[in-house]
Amino acid sequence: MMHHVLRVPLKGPFPEEFDSAYFAMGCFWGAERLFWGLKGIFSTSVGYTGGLTSSPNYETVCAGQTYHAEAVQIVFNTAVISYLDLLEIFWKSHDPTQGMRQGNDRGTQYRSAIFSNNEAQLNLALETREHFQHAIKRQGKEGDITTELAPLGDYYFAEEYHQQYLSKNPQGYCGIKGNGIECNFKI
Repeated sequence: MMHHVLRVPLKGPFPEEFDSAYFAMGCFWGAERLFWGLKGIFSTSVGYTGGLTSSPNYETVCAGQTYHAEAVQIVFNTAVISYLDLLEIFWKSHDPTQGMRQGNDRGTQYRSAIFSNNEAQLNLALETREHFQHAIKRQGKEGDITTELAPLGDYYFAEEYHQQYLSKNPQGYCGIKGNGIECNFKI
């Protein structure tokens, strides 16, 4: 499978200087579009992770039978963009206090989550979550962050028609909106 926008492979192996990040922030269509245009991003894909079943598909995930989240895989060049930069975009681009939903999208598949590749990613995710929670309170907003932080398990690529969906369907639905929280992530 090739990336519809970037014209690169969706699946590795990827060059050694690249790393990957896995975020769930509501509908995966908008999450993927948010990242594919950034400088330093090599590839993006959408898929399912964080659940209990193997070989999930869109129908079983949407039916709540798998506990998988709709997630985006971001393959990035660490010499150009850092994992901290990606975390900053993640935290500022959705509402991490909504629990098992984002906006009108409801269900476990729409939960906010960060799935880490290693301990360094997990530690940075924990640190930025705490930092962002303080920013929410400082700005008088309500709610505690409900974002799940977990090690990455199996990542299952979503069906081909979901990959880069909003490029193929420019008028398609996108629930990703900024949350208006100002926060300096230079930790």
